[in-house]
Amino acid sequence: MTDFFKGIPQIKYEGPSSKNEFAFRHYNPDEVVLGKRLEDHLRFAVAYWHSFAWPGGDPFGGQTFERPWFGDGMALAKLKADVAFELFDILGVPFYCFHDADARPEGATFAESLKNLNEIADYLQEKQSKHKAKLLWGTANLFSHRRWMSGAATNPDPDVYAYAAATVKANMDVTHRLGGQNYVLWGGREGYETLLNTDLKAERAHAGRFLQQVVEYKHKIGFKGTILIEPKPQEPSKHQYDYDVATVYGFLKDFGLEKEVKTNIEQGHAILAGHSFEHEIGLAAALGIFGSIDMNRNDYQSGWDTDQFPNNHAEKAVAFYEILKAGGYTTGGTNFDAKIRRQSLDPEDLVLAHVGGMDTCARALKSAAALLESDEMEAAVKARYAGWNDPKAQAMLKGSLEAAAARVIDEKIEPQPKSGRQERLENLWNRYV
Repeated sequence: MTDFFKGIPQIKYEGPSSKNEFAFRHYNPDEVVLGKRLEDHLRFAVAYWHSFAWPGGDPFGGQTFERPWFGDGMALAKLKADVAFELFDILGVPFYCFHDADARPEGATFAESLKNLNEIADYLQEKQSKHKAKLLWGTANLFSHRRWMSGAATNPDPDVYAYAAATVKANMDVTHRLGGQNYVLWGGREGYETLLNTDLKAERAHAGRFLQQVVEYKHKIGFKGTILIEPKPQEPSKHQYDYDVATVYGFLKDFGLEKEVKTNIEQGHAILAGHSFEHEIGLAAALGIFGSIDMNRNDYQSGWDTDQFPNNHAEKAVAFYEILKAGGYTTGGTNFDAKIRRQSLDPEDLVLAHVGGMDTCARALKSAAALLESDEMEAAVKARYAGWNDPKAQAMLKGSLEAAAARVIDEKIEPQPKSGRQERLENLWNRYV
């Protein structure tokens, strides 16, 4: 034990009436919902970067956290891993996620960074063998270092593209070795600041070829996990090429990857794109590219991605309703891509933020599951579209524009609007949340 979480007990389920701050009120991992344990539905993961690497800064101020593992060197990286697995044990989460830069010290050269990555991967593998938490997904940080300031795969310098390829290859190797169930690509700098110095066609083509190379390498090494793209519209770039789910799908179709790559959808990114979380999840499911989620929330009065822990179960229930409708996760999960506030300095704050987030998600999923099981909402939607079950309607879709138009004349069609019953369905929804 490192003593960082000294005195904090392992979190247990005590039920909704519990007054114990260090207990779950809604998340009982063994509770069976729709025929599956709650832990297996939610597949919680802790984000290494926000929980252990983030120093507490924001766009207007620097470090506020003082952690004993902050600094350079492998000894501190291993201390960070020790603390991380202590938190995983306290929470009982089955998974974690990390970028390479979160876990290993940056080297003076690529070869040194690679050596550090492999050494810390050996240490993480040893930790995994002794603890419950396993790797949900790994990824590479291709946005923080100054070398990435003009992008990685989309960089105008081919040497930077090569460096990105080497970095992703190394992290795919480590993710594969650690038994990761997914590999994520988030193009934090894959976009542009101004069109005055940007070749959009070339950058998009390079990004597409890079992703093809990633998929080719996945099959070469026998990685059975899912390749995920995480959409984000802006911040840090003015415009990013993975703007939202629809944009990503068009990109995948263009490069023949729509059967190979899925999406990792984040609440905060959906909001920045002008969408709701549930819209992005529902659209990804409809397009066959739903994979996983990063769970957080934005401050709706702030203009950037604030990555706060979820605390509104009614809001999240709509998202989980779409996930359950899609059949739930396969290799994906609920990763807390969320950070405690820069004023929340204590170890207890880090633990309780996750406890609250896990309870919020559990309550949300159970509400969504109850409504889905009742079939009331789905029955209402089916009734609204029932006319399309008519053979004439189906034939119209298969026929010509002229044939569809002729029906109006031949059958004297004069359609009258029908109520969408939105408020009634909102009332129905509120009875379950």
